[in-house]
Amino acid sequence: MPASQQNEVVIFNASDIERSLKRLAHELIEHNQGIEDIVLLGIVTRGKPLAERVAKLLQALEGKTVPVGYLDITLYRDDTSQTFKPASESYVPVELTGKKVVLVDDVLYSGRSVRAALDALNGYGRPAGVQLLVLLDRGHRELPIRADYVGKNIPTAKQERVNVQLQEVDGLDQVILRK
Repeated sequence: MPASQQNEVVIFNASDIERSLKRLAHELIEHNQGIEDIVLLGIVTRGKPLAERVAKLLQALEGKTVPVGYLDITLYRDDTSQTFKPASESYVPVELTGKKVVLVDDVLYSGRSVRAALDALNGYGRPAGVQLLVLLDRGHRELPIRADYVGKNIPTAKQERVNVQLQEVDGLDQVILRK
């Protein structure tokens, strides 16, 4: 076995991801007393398919569709050079003023991606509130940001890497911890 694979551990498999998303959908419904005025916005890249999955679960549970969009935060990041091309464009399906926006992402780490997503939201109206749903929270925050809905807390060392793989992007569902 190559040395790189010896330091990899699957910490979340496909059924773990599915179970967590179902629980998160239930928590979101309970916290908001339904899904009225909810808009899901996935943070590109893996937040987008996660938001779509949560929307399907909400529809199955509540019998109503929830608008789903995505935010490309590339231009709002503070940790990249200024000579890059955005990965994609954002898509916001409805006016956000007065809506309850739920940002969806795969991993919450430093909080900088969430800060960038909040900056990106400014051009789309003034939501009644913004909530954060993440599959994994690995700690090590650099900004005072916390998730409202967390699939699983994964305590990690700063030098460790968490690699979320999703069927829609990577061809399989799993989370790998690289030490």
